[in-house]
Amino acid sequence: MNITEDKTIVVVGATGLQGRAVTARLLAAGRPVRAVTRDPGTAHARALARAGAQLAQAEMDDVASLIAVAEGAYGMFSVQPTVGSPGTPAGFSAEDEVRWGCNVADAAHAAKVRHLVYASVAGAGRHNTEKLPQNVVSKWRIEQHITRLGLPATFLRPVSFMENYTGAYHLHDGAVATAFAADVPQQIMAVDDVGHFAALAFARPQEWIGRAVDLAGDELTPVQIAAAISEAVGRRLPYVRIPLEVIAEAGEEFAFAYSWLNGPGWRADVSFTRALHPGVMDLRTWLARSGAAEITAFLATQDAAGQVR
Repeated sequence: MNITEDKTIVVVGATGLQGRAVTARLLAAGRPVRAVTRDPGTAHARALARAGAQLAQAEMDDVASLIAVAEGAYGMFSVQPTVGSPGTPAGFSAEDEVRWGCNVADAAHAAKVRHLVYASVAGAGRHNTEKLPQNVVSKWRIEQHITRLGLPATFLRPVSFMENYTGAYHLHDGAVATAFAADVPQQIMAVDDVGHFAALAFARPQEWIGRAVDLAGDELTPVQIAAAISEAVGRRLPYVRIPLEVIAEAGEEFAFAYSWLNGPGWRADVSFTRALHPGVMDLRTWLARSGAAEITAFLATQDAAGQVR
């Protein structure tokens, strides 16, 4: 038995998409989890408690509260929202994301946490070679702060999530609609597989401390993604490209991020990811396991809303 198996992992951002996946994987592996949330009364927080996690209340803007929840823990998982993420406060900025990520790292350092797993993003290691989107730069800055602190850490760098295709982010008016060029392959990954890699890193610290790994589960063009979704849900959802000019109305940074994804992009190694975790899901596997059901449920709500109008 690994000597760390009975030691608590603190999951910061536990009620978010990645935090829930990591918490579920750790609990399934028998690891004690301290799930950190701003509001223990939310539905997601209550679900985590029912699953066996210990709820702990803290704010990523309050280092003292983070230190308090980290005390005595073996490890810590850290994830922060990016600009535009659901549930972020009004006016949430890239500087807020960096501050929150650095605060969590400072708390881990102060509490003498023995292993920090930070959810970064693919491409963060290329900061010295090309201009990168704002969200990539923000996460690289947090990585640099963790490194300067000398924390024993692992940087997981996933690409875009398949879950982006389960709601209004990429589904509009009966179509898969994004600003991606129709024939440019896009790298995607199931959030549950981030949970697998986080649990793996905590289970094998001697292999994972000091590593920064870009992760991707599949690589398909938007047209191929739309075709796979259509087949899985039994309903034609064509691919429609949103002009970059429309995206730019929401912000030049958003438009640049799409331009970058249509150009250099993530560039993770899917085969390398699969070698690390042979069970990593491709799009069709994810659709069969959970994605198609989520998409079908979302489309049903859209259909109902259309009937009401």
